[in-house]
Amino acid sequence: MTALDTLATREDQISPGISACVGCNVELTLRTVLKVLGPNTILAIPPGCMGGVGVVGWDKMSGAKVPVFFPLLDNSASMLAGIRLGLKARGREANVVAFAGDGATVDAGFQALSGAAERGDKIIYICYDNEGYMNTGYQRSSSTSKGSWTSTTPVSKEGSGGKPQHRKDFPLIMAMHDLPYVATASPAYIPDLVKKVERAMEVKEGLAYIHIYNPCLTGWGIKSDDSIAISRLSVQSRFFPLWEAHGRRLQFTVRVPKPVPVADYVRRIGKFRHLDEARIAELQAITDERYSFLEAMDRMGGGANAPGA
Repeated sequence: MTALDTLATREDQISPGISACVGCNVELTLRTVLKVLGPNTILAIPPGCMGGVGVVGWDKMSGAKVPVFFPLLDNSASMLAGIRLGLKARGREANVVAFAGDGATVDAGFQALSGAAERGDKIIYICYDNEGYMNTGYQRSSSTSKGSWTSTTPVSKEGSGGKPQHRKDFPLIMAMHDLPYVATASPAYIPDLVKKVERAMEVKEGLAYIHIYNPCLTGWGIKSDDSIAISRLSVQSRFFPLWEAHGRRLQFTVRVPKPVPVADYVRRIGKFRHLDEARIAELQAITDERYSFLEAMDRMGGGANAPGA
């Protein structure tokens, strides 16, 4: 039985019809994650797009079948650590999970997350990365890619501007915390996502972290019909590689031996529309350099000799 077959037999933990933007993969991703986690789950959703998709309140007034908490600040990791301690004191066990992102995890929420990682808190932290903030228009964050138009890195009529720095490699930063499990994932590769959530659930002690990269329709300037295709292109261009790490032993889970050009990816996205050939070439060079670094880590971690390599 495949991962998709298994997923189809599992019960939804959120009600249908949540109010995400039409075509946004946040509903698909959250629904998939919660199906895998099952009913014995406590979920935290901090401020951001995930808090606005209709999963409100809890119990009979909720769109979710599991308890959902909404921290006022991006400190879900520290709040969940307290919930975990409370469960332990009562002799209970549950999946204690954050579904966070919208730029704040990699900026404002990092201190709390890094502290939870250092303490070894037994929680699952899932970052849904849309490369920016959507609180008052699409604003830059440290996860925003180089050259991107945002409301805080505008583009001139001549086509110059956009964010001058490249995106922070946040999942790799989390791997450097020596966590028992870190992974990257994409809604364009659901079987891979399912396996990674299952592996995060298997962690007995310590924090498990999954970083899911996916377009924001309004912020990125793309059509809803293109969302999954663009997510797939981010992987097939090696712009967003899919890997997992146990400690610092990193291994690719989707190998891309013959990548498509980064230009094929960025030219589908409105926030990159102003980029000329020279600036796209810069993104290609950054992508190649970062992928080469991951390849070296993959070889050191035994990935080159792993099954399916």
